[in-house]
Amino acid sequence: MSNLPKPLQLVVDQLSALPGVGPKSALRMAMTILAWPKEKAQNLGQSIYNLRDALCICSRCASLSDSDPCKICADPLRDDEKLCLVAEWDSLLVMEDAGFFKGKYLVLGGLISPLDGVEPHSLELEKLRARLGEGQVKEVILALGTTMEAEATASYIKNMMQKEFPGVKITRLAQGIPLGAELKYIDKETLRQSLNWRQSF
Repeated sequence: MSNLPKPLQLVVDQLSALPGVGPKSALRMAMTILAWPKEKAQNLGQSIYNLRDALCICSRCASLSDSDPCKICADPLRDDEKLCLVAEWDSLLVMEDAGFFKGKYLVLGGLISPLDGVEPHSLELEKLRARLGEGQVKEVILALGTTMEAEATASYIKNMMQKEFPGVKITRLAQGIPLGAELKYIDKETLRQSLNWRQSF
Protein backbone atom coordinates (compact mmCIF):
# COMPACT_ATOMS: atom_id res chain seq x y z
CA MET A 1 0.00 0.00 0.00
CA SER A 2 2.73 2.41 -1.03
CA ASN A 3 0.25 4.96 -2.49
CA LEU A 4 -1.17 5.93 0.90
CA PRO A 5 -0.40 9.34 2.37
CA LYS A 6 2.44 9.01 4.87
CA PRO A 7 0.41 9.83 8.04
CA LEU A 8 -2.17 7.21 7.07
CA GLN A 9 0.51 4.67 6.14
CA LEU A 10 2.13 5.15 9.56
CA VAL A 11 -1.15 4.34 11.37
CA VAL A 12 -1.81 1.34 9.08
CA ASP A 13 1.69 -0.01 9.74
CA GLN A 14 1.26 0.29 13.49
CA LEU A 15 -2.22 -1.26 13.53
CA SER A 16 -1.10 -4.17 11.33
CA ALA A 17 1.59 -4.98 13.91
CA LEU A 18 -1.20 -6.04 16.30
CA PRO A 19 -1.92 -9.79 16.56
CA GLY A 20 -4.48 -10.98 14.01
CA VAL A 21 -4.57 -7.68 12.11
CA GLY A 22 -3.44 -7.70 8.48
CA PRO A 23 -2.74 -4.67 6.26
CA LYS A 24 -6.28 -4.63 4.80
CA SER A 25 -7.95 -4.81 8.22
CA ALA A 26 -5.55 -2.14 9.49
CA LEU A 27 -6.49 0.13 6.60
CA ARG A 28 -10.22 -0.36 7.34
CA MET A 29 -9.61 0.52 11.00
CA ALA A 30 -7.60 3.59 10.08
CA MET A 31 -10.27 4.76 7.63
CA THR A 32 -12.95 4.23 10.33
CA ILE A 33 -10.95 6.36 12.77
CA LEU A 34 -10.58 9.03 10.07
CA ALA A 35 -14.36 9.07 9.61
CA TRP A 36 -14.98 9.60 13.33
CA PRO A 37 -15.51 13.10 14.75
CA LYS A 38 -12.17 14.64 15.71
CA GLU A 39 -12.93 14.49 19.46
CA LYS A 40 -13.73 10.75 19.35
CA ALA A 41 -10.50 9.98 17.47
CA GLN A 42 -8.50 12.10 19.93
CA ASN A 43 -10.10 10.29 22.88
CA LEU A 44 -9.01 6.95 21.42
CA GLY A 45 -5.46 8.22 20.99
CA GLN A 46 -5.40 9.63 24.53
CA SER A 47 -6.72 6.35 25.98
CA ILE A 48 -3.95 4.41 24.24
CA TYR A 49 -1.38 6.99 25.37
CA ASN A 50 -2.55 6.74 29.01
CA LEU A 51 -2.84 2.94 29.04
CA ARG A 52 0.64 2.13 30.33
CA ASP A 53 0.59 4.83 33.01
CA ALA A 54 -2.92 3.90 34.21
CA LEU A 55 -2.12 0.21 34.79
CA CYS A 56 0.25 -1.55 37.16
CA ILE A 57 1.26 -5.06 38.15
CA CYS A 58 -0.28 -6.20 41.43
CA SER A 59 2.48 -6.82 43.96
CA ARG A 60 0.55 -9.77 45.44
CA CYS A 61 -0.60 -11.77 42.41
CA ALA A 62 1.30 -10.21 39.47
CA SER A 63 -1.90 -9.55 37.53
CA LEU A 64 -2.59 -6.42 35.52
CA SER A 65 -4.60 -3.91 37.53
CA ASP A 66 -5.43 -0.25 38.02
CA SER A 67 -4.66 -0.52 41.75
CA ASP A 68 -2.09 -2.23 43.97
CA PRO A 69 -3.14 -4.55 45.48
CA CYS A 70 -5.69 -5.48 42.83
CA LYS A 71 -9.40 -5.78 43.65
CA ILE A 72 -9.23 -9.57 43.98
CA CYS A 73 -6.25 -9.53 46.36
CA ALA A 74 -7.85 -6.75 48.41
CA ASP A 75 -11.24 -8.48 48.67
CA PRO A 76 -11.68 -9.79 52.25
CA LEU A 77 -14.45 -12.14 51.10
CA ARG A 78 -12.08 -14.17 48.88
CA ASP A 79 -10.69 -17.41 50.31
CA ASP A 80 -7.03 -16.90 51.30
CA GLU A 81 -6.53 -20.65 51.73
CA LYS A 82 -6.92 -21.40 48.00
CA LEU A 83 -4.34 -20.08 45.53
CA CYS A 84 -4.91 -20.67 41.83
CA LEU A 85 -1.82 -20.51 39.60
CA VAL A 86 -2.35 -19.36 36.02
CA ALA A 87 0.22 -18.80 33.30
CA GLU A 88 -1.00 -15.42 32.04
CA TRP A 89 -3.41 -12.68 33.04
CA ASP A 90 -5.95 -13.61 30.34
CA SER A 91 -6.34 -17.04 31.98
CA LEU A 92 -7.26 -15.27 35.22
CA LEU A 93 -9.92 -13.33 33.30
CA VAL A 94 -11.40 -16.59 31.96
CA MET A 95 -11.52 -18.06 35.48
CA GLU A 96 -13.19 -14.92 36.84
CA ASP A 97 -15.71 -14.78 33.99
CA ALA A 98 -16.75 -18.35 34.84
CA GLY A 99 -17.55 -17.11 38.35
CA PHE A 100 -16.93 -20.39 40.19
CA PHE A 101 -13.61 -19.74 41.91
CA LYS A 102 -13.65 -17.60 45.06
CA GLY A 103 -10.02 -17.92 46.14
CA LYS A 104 -6.95 -15.86 45.24
CA TYR A 105 -4.62 -16.02 42.21
CA LEU A 106 -0.99 -15.84 41.21
CA VAL A 107 -0.02 -15.10 37.61
CA LEU A 108 3.23 -16.91 36.77
CA GLY A 109 3.99 -14.77 33.73
CA GLY A 110 4.43 -17.72 31.36
CA LEU A 111 5.31 -21.39 31.28
CA ILE A 112 8.68 -23.14 31.39
CA SER A 113 9.90 -23.54 27.81
CA PRO A 114 13.70 -23.86 27.41
CA LEU A 115 13.41 -23.73 23.59
CA ASP A 116 11.82 -20.28 23.92
CA GLY A 117 14.29 -19.18 26.58
CA VAL A 118 11.74 -19.34 29.42
CA GLU A 119 13.45 -20.92 32.44
CA PRO A 120 12.01 -21.32 35.96
CA HIS A 121 13.74 -18.13 37.16
CA SER A 122 11.77 -16.19 34.51
CA LEU A 123 8.50 -16.99 36.28
CA GLU A 124 6.99 -15.47 39.44
CA LEU A 125 8.16 -18.37 41.62
CA GLU A 126 9.62 -16.08 44.28
CA LYS A 127 6.17 -14.51 44.66
CA LEU A 128 4.76 -18.02 45.03
CA ARG A 129 7.33 -18.85 47.72
CA ALA A 130 6.51 -15.61 49.53
CA ARG A 131 2.76 -16.33 49.45
CA LEU A 132 3.23 -19.88 50.69
CA GLY A 133 5.67 -18.67 53.34
CA GLU A 134 2.91 -16.54 54.89
CA GLY A 135 1.23 -19.78 55.97
CA GLN A 136 -2.32 -18.91 54.91
CA VAL A 137 -2.47 -20.97 51.70
CA LYS A 138 -3.64 -24.56 52.25
CA GLU A 139 -4.18 -25.55 48.61
CA VAL A 140 -2.44 -24.56 45.39
CA ILE A 141 -4.54 -25.20 42.26
CA LEU A 142 -2.57 -25.57 39.02
CA ALA A 143 -4.65 -24.09 36.20
CA LEU A 144 -1.95 -24.15 33.54
CA GLY A 145 -3.45 -26.11 30.64
CA THR A 146 -2.31 -29.40 29.12
CA THR A 147 0.54 -28.45 26.79
CA MET A 148 4.05 -29.87 27.18
CA GLU A 149 5.14 -26.52 28.65
CA ALA A 150 2.25 -26.61 31.13
CA GLU A 151 3.18 -30.15 32.17
CA ALA A 152 6.84 -29.17 32.65
CA THR A 153 5.83 -26.14 34.72
CA ALA A 154 3.39 -28.16 36.82
CA SER A 155 6.05 -30.81 37.53
CA TYR A 156 8.60 -28.17 38.51
CA ILE A 157 6.19 -26.43 40.89
CA LYS A 158 5.05 -29.74 42.38
CA ASN A 159 8.66 -30.79 43.08
CA MET A 160 9.51 -27.38 44.52
CA MET A 161 6.47 -27.36 46.79
CA GLN A 162 6.98 -30.92 48.02
CA LYS A 163 10.50 -29.98 49.12
CA GLU A 164 9.82 -26.52 50.54
CA PHE A 165 6.12 -26.56 51.53
CA PRO A 166 5.14 -30.20 52.10
CA GLY A 167 2.06 -29.27 54.13
CA VAL A 168 0.36 -27.44 51.24
CA LYS A 169 -2.02 -29.49 49.10
CA ILE A 170 -1.41 -29.43 45.32
CA THR A 171 -4.29 -29.97 42.90
CA ARG A 172 -4.86 -29.35 39.22
CA LEU A 173 -7.88 -28.71 37.06
CA ALA A 174 -9.53 -31.92 35.88
CA GLN A 175 -8.44 -32.98 32.42
CA GLY A 176 -9.92 -35.27 29.84
CA ILE A 177 -13.13 -35.93 27.99
CA PRO A 178 -15.34 -32.83 27.65
CA LEU A 179 -18.99 -32.93 28.64
CA GLY A 180 -21.22 -34.18 25.80
CA ALA A 181 -18.40 -35.81 23.80
CA GLU A 182 -18.46 -39.36 22.45
CA LEU A 183 -15.49 -41.57 23.29
CA LYS A 184 -14.93 -42.62 19.67
CA TYR A 185 -14.10 -39.01 18.72
CA ILE A 186 -11.59 -38.39 21.52
CA ASP A 187 -7.89 -38.11 20.58
CA LYS A 188 -5.34 -40.43 22.21
CA GLU A 189 -3.69 -37.78 24.40
CA THR A 190 -7.01 -36.63 25.85
CA LEU A 191 -7.97 -40.26 26.46
CA ARG A 192 -4.63 -40.87 28.19
CA GLN A 193 -5.16 -37.84 30.45
CA SER A 194 -8.70 -39.03 31.23
CA LEU A 195 -7.43 -42.42 32.32
CA ASN A 196 -4.56 -40.95 34.34
CA TRP A 197 -6.85 -38.52 36.18
CA ARG A 198 -9.87 -40.78 36.54
CA GLN A 199 -12.06 -40.18 39.61
CA SER A 200 -13.97 -42.40 42.03
CA PHE A 201 -17.61 -42.92 41.08
